[in-house]
Amino acid sequence: MKKIRIIIISISIFILVGALVLIFLNQAFTGRVIETENENIYSYTKAICNDTNYCQDYEVICDGERVVKISPITGAVAQYSKNWKDPRDKEMIDRLCE
Repeated sequence: MKKIRIIIISISIFILVGALVLIFLNQAFTGRVIETENENIYSYTKAICNDTNYCQDYEVICDGERVVKISPITGAVAQYSKNWKDPRDKEMIDRLCE
């Protein structure tokens, strides 16, 4: 009976230690997956409108001040009335990467 108790306690400790190791390893791997070699790469969304106030949202990917890629976001469109004025100033409208 005493041997069975020792075996059960040993197995329980082994499982607990194994679970803790897996939890900590998983967190370390997850953090490394999202790291990039170049910390200047970032992205954001931007609405770009034409002269008829038809606006499309785009994902803009930048590397520092250089545009790497601009992709339209499907379904993110708006058609404003003829009298609508874009509240952003010209610099904000024209700027893609900072």
